[in-house]
Amino acid sequence: MDYKLNATCVRRIALKVLSTFSIVGFDKETGDLGVAVASKFIAVGAIVPWVKANVGAIATQAYANPLYGSMGLTLLERGYSAKKVVELLTSQDPLKEQRQVGVVDAKGESASFTGRECYPYAGHIVGDGYAVQGNILVGPEVLEAMASAFENTRGELVDKLIKALEAGDKAGGDRRGKQSAAIIVVREKGGYGGLSDKYVDIRVDDHQEPVKELIRIFEIWDLTLLNREDPSDFVKKSEVVLIVQEALYRLGYLKKKPTGIWDNDTEKAFIDWVNINNFENKLRNDEYIWGRVYRFLLNQAGIK
Repeated sequence: MDYKLNATCVRRIALKVLSTFSIVGFDKETGDLGVAVASKFIAVGAIVPWVKANVGAIATQAYANPLYGSMGLTLLERGYSAKKVVELLTSQDPLKEQRQVGVVDAKGESASFTGRECYPYAGHIVGDGYAVQGNILVGPEVLEAMASAFENTRGELVDKLIKALEAGDKAGGDRRGKQSAAIIVVREKGGYGGLSDKYVDIRVDDHQEPVKELIRIFEIWDLTLLNREDPSDFVKKSEVVLIVQEALYRLGYLKKKPTGIWDNDTEKAFIDWVNINNFENKLRNDEYIWGRVYRFLLNQAGIK
């Protein structure tokens, strides 16, 4: 099957260099696909990541060409491998030496390309089910740290991607500084209410510490939307009743001072707090509270 790119795909559509460090990844256990990225560039999540469930994930950067993303996903959906997609995207592009792209497909094959004219340090690492790439970095240690973190982190794909991004940030990241970050992970019917594939979709468009802010937001996203509590992490209501009542009282949900008894008023106040904070999927039908919900309540009430 032959495929030729439209001429508009290869024109210079980026007026500024999108210096970036990113990772594309695949989880063979869940089928999750995703991209995590950070840059000294406004709203990097609006340009670099392209992901489609059961198809693949693409990061297009340096003199970024968004059509690498849309056309790359089309090629993957038509059955081309990650390596072939990178070859097709770059082979007909007169500006390829200024481009950088990473691709992973739904079989876990990954590939990356770094043009020779990308501003240094620029490079990539391709591993099993992932590829990391970056340009205008402090050095190769950024990509090495990202690859190591991805390979050695336990958990779901989202955990691995976040740890990789955090490792790259700590290793120095973009040598010009920090501005934005993003992560998107897709899973078939893994989105809100099972009505979309967006399992995680978070952007930090302009921030002094975008990766740290991304992690902070993800922790709330995880607590609010994902059902993956640690089965050993819980507290018994009767054992924490006084501190829960104090928290609910401080926050205005409980009108009377703590009594030390988990009564109907306490139960209603607790349920109201849970619902108002959108944690209804974390309500248990027994005498326990999930540990993360309990800690969030105390933190919100200013109790340490």
